[in-house]
Amino acid sequence: MTHPATQIPTMKGARYIAEAALAVGIDHVFFVDAVLRRALVEMEEVGIRRVLARSEKAAAYMADGYSRAARRPALCMAQSVGAANLAAGLQDAFLGQSSVVALTGRKPPIEQYRNAYQEIPHEPLFSAVTKMSARVDLPDQLPLLLRQAFRVATTGRPGPAHLDINGMTGDTTAMADCLLAAMPEASFGRVPAFRPPADPAMVAAAVAAIGQARRPVLVVGTGAMASAAEGAVQALAERLSAPVVAALDAKAVLVEQHPLNGGIVGTYSRSCANRIVAEADLVIFVGCDTGDQVTSNWVLPAPGIPVVQVDPDPAELGRSYPGTIGLQADVRAGLEQLAAALPARPSGGWAARAQALVAEWRAETAPALASPSTPIRPERLCAELTAALPEDAILVADTGYSSQWSGTLVELRSPRQRYLRAAGSLGWGFPGALGAKCALPDRPVVAFTGDGGFMYHMVELETARRCGIHTITVVNNNGCLAQGARSIDAAYEGRNGNKNEIYVFHPMDFAAVARSMDCFGVRVEDPADFQDAFAAAARAGRPAVIDVVTDPAARAPLGWLPQ
Repeated sequence: MTHPATQIPTMKGARYIAEAALAVGIDHVFFVDAVLRRALVEMEEVGIRRVLARSEKAAAYMADGYSRAARRPALCMAQSVGAANLAAGLQDAFLGQSSVVALTGRKPPIEQYRNAYQEIPHEPLFSAVTKMSARVDLPDQLPLLLRQAFRVATTGRPGPAHLDINGMTGDTTAMADCLLAAMPEASFGRVPAFRPPADPAMVAAAVAAIGQARRPVLVVGTGAMASAAEGAVQALAERLSAPVVAALDAKAVLVEQHPLNGGIVGTYSRSCANRIVAEADLVIFVGCDTGDQVTSNWVLPAPGIPVVQVDPDPAELGRSYPGTIGLQADVRAGLEQLAAALPARPSGGWAARAQALVAEWRAETAPALASPSTPIRPERLCAELTAALPEDAILVADTGYSSQWSGTLVELRSPRQRYLRAAGSLGWGFPGALGAKCALPDRPVVAFTGDGGFMYHMVELETARRCGIHTITVVNNNGCLAQGARSIDAAYEGRNGNKNEIYVFHPMDFAAVARSMDCFGVRVEDPADFQDAFAAAARAGRPAVIDVVTDPAARAPLGWLPQ
């Protein structure tokens, strides 16, 4: 059709949403009814799978896992009253640099500011967790703003974008004819959409500083993974014979066997990684936000140590370390520039020192990894999971102890294995894994979570069963929120009282819960039984839960700090 006044082609808003999503490679949409029902019908026609979640927050987490796994934008949707829940779910996508586009409905303008049923202002809800939040008031705005949302989500430092569409379910706009602006370009169907290089003058300054260093270290973060910079990280590290340590999000940047892999750094860390940074005389932050977790509350590196930082967001360059030599660039492009400009260094004493620190840490942790104790030690669970993971598996970890145990102790031994973890929201791991499986259906996807995290969105087992999303969920079931136990014990020092009321749960058999929802469930109480349980879960042909009974007294080690 064409607009009678302008003769410009028009298209129903619902159809535009479906075709725009398809144009950027989206093949799943995650939503809670009732929203954009006519667009959902059009999505079926163009081949997009509709995943009806049981909560808006889980839908956002699924979209987040999808985007991180696929390295392309994802789509989630909720009606007006669900907007607050959807916004809450975008916190992890924002912190994890995930290109999620969220669509919400809102009551039409004539009903605004008049106590319309279930309506509150949406702009404040999304302002803190998106790069862009815009109102679609008129049908002709939809093509312009949806295309822009995909542009914003996939460029620079990736992150979520949000459109608030006229009509409680958005269908007021979706039913209307809108002037047909261009479809989103194919470049906005990948992350990153563009790979801008760094200023040559800043590259030269970084090369000069690195040339003066004898003990450089690469500290790699979320941005490197968003940029698919694994190969560039390895190439630069090998050129410099410099160890690589990683934030949890970048655990998969090097295989464990690589001689320059120093492990996970910061507060959730291996002691060897922190010691490497403490001994370094120059730190190269690679797509890393220099926040409190990766720097152990800004103790590592020590003040005065030279810093080079590569990041697409200029606001991050030098945020925490004055005097930083900042390269504003796509992470992979910036590293390739550095590698091309730096002379190769032979492997020497610094690389050997890093390897010795890693070997020392391995010797310290070996007894716990082999522990035959029951209840099962989490360290032994991680060792068993290392042995069981297929070579092309994606391991998706929840936050807290789930990321600390899996990040430091599960070893990724194949370059095809990947690791995704919650950016901070407990409960993200299981729905995040469902999204990752939708993105990469031919890859084994394993969620690693605790009983506290799993219970947030356990009901999404029904979603997984109904939609045929066959993940394996390993539940570290210690019956409590163990990470807080140290501080709770300290708070109760010298007092009597019921401290269990603060962090201990009623005993749960998650395998039985899974079976009751027509999923596969198996309970493991002896570490020697884990391999058989995992193999059975992999053969099950349905969503699977492995409920592992672990020691509630186990505590992950505190991060090593210099004296």
